[in-house]
Amino acid sequence: MKRNAVAIKHGFKSGLEDTINESLKSAKKLYGYETEKLSYIKPATNHTYTPDFVLPKKNGGKLYIETKGRWVKVDREKMDFVFKQHPDIDIRFVFQNPNAKLYKGSKTTYAQYCDKKGWLWSKKEIPSEWLDECL
Repeated sequence: MKRNAVAIKHGFKSGLEDTINESLKSAKKLYGYETEKLSYIKPATNHTYTPDFVLPKKNGGKLYIETKGRWVKVDREKMDFVFKQHPDIDIRFVFQNPNAKLYKGSKTTYAQYCDKKGWLWSKKEIPSEWLDECL
């Protein structure tokens, strides 16, 4: 059975989400999967964003993990709105391939886009340093 089919069977949208779920379970971390919605406003319309994973941090805050295989323009724009309207929250990305280009012909990768914005990211797994911040 293909990884995405297994992931969907387990209630996830991608193989990467399923992999991250398994790694969090193995690390014995408290977390929720798509348990919260954060509101944000696009000009003239209201929207919500549902982070993939929510982990309670030792300092009382929360760590939001967003997993991305493809990261299309509409998703990048959404994240721009969310970060601008929620500057106090901690959202980090786990990319299937951080070296993927934003679009065909682009010179900018997902990783470079995040670096430019000051957003934290990793490749295929949650770094242990991030997990160390969590319960």
